[in-house]
Amino acid sequence: MKTGGAAINGSMVTMQDGDEGDRGTGRGTAVITRTKPKTKKPSLYRVLILNDDYTPMEFVIHILERFFQKDREAATRIMLHVHNHGVGECGVYTFEVAETKVTQVMDFARQNQHPLQCVMEKK
Repeated sequence: MKTGGAAINGSMVTMQDGDEGDRGTGRGTAVITRTKPKTKKPSLYRVLILNDDYTPMEFVIHILERFFQKDREAATRIMLHVHNHGVGECGVYTFEVAETKVTQVMDFARQNQHPLQCVMEKK
């Protein structure tokens, strides 16, 4: 026959038969069961640069090098993809990081008076 259970530090302690405590021996046994929390992977977001007819190609390359840590070759390849296809992926990040990168790119483009658009979309 099981007697009651009690929670200790988020764990369930269950007393078994004959575990009523000290019963004169000062000893007892308990089973502690810990439930492992299941963590969910965060959603990922693609950061995209959109093509326009006014932003210089060299400026887009600079953006990719500065904010997305791309080397010159990768930045040029992405810039040409944006130029030829209208949109290009700069990277994939968690929501907060993607949001920050979009804001940084948009602010930098405005400071330099370019109409460059940078957006994020859920992957």
